[in-house]
Amino acid sequence: MNNHTLISNYYAQHRDEIVSFIAVRIADTQEAEDRVQDLFLRLLSGHRLITLQTLPCLVYTMAQHSVTDYFRRRHVVEEYEHYLKNNESAEEIESVISARQLMERMERSLARLPEDCGRIYRLHIYDGLKVSDIAQHLALPYKQVENRLGQARKHIRQQITASALLAAI
Repeated sequence: MNNHTLISNYYAQHRDEIVSFIAVRIADTQEAEDRVQDLFLRLLSGHRLITLQTLPCLVYTMAQHSVTDYFRRRHVVEEYEHYLKNNESAEEIESVISARQLMERMERSLARLPEDCGRIYRLHIYDGLKVSDIAQHLALPYKQVENRLGQARKHIRQQITASALLAAI
């Protein structure tokens, strides 16, 4: 049985269970459904060797990482909202809104990256991992991780600069 068939069958049988797993933790069923969909799309687009024995563990590990990512992003948004409520200066509010716009631009740029570059960039930025730790975590050569991180940085920088220029026009 190939990976796509294995993953598709697992999705059909366990989708609701995984949605519940995530929904209980984040208290948002719609967001949980979106995260499960993304999780399985990443599995289907990946090129890992997956077996019937490893798939459940992989799915639940990815689901737990998705929950962690959700709370990490939510925490950043809550910090900005708290900052907005406590500071009423127009300049400070404008800088917070600019930071939020910058984060949105960065996320859009990340979505345009190849999956491997995006994953490496997220591990570096959001998880604070060093290149050597990422290489070990993903079982990739150090230089390959270093090059992909450089490509991701360059792409994000170009996209953010381009979108800032368009917004200024």
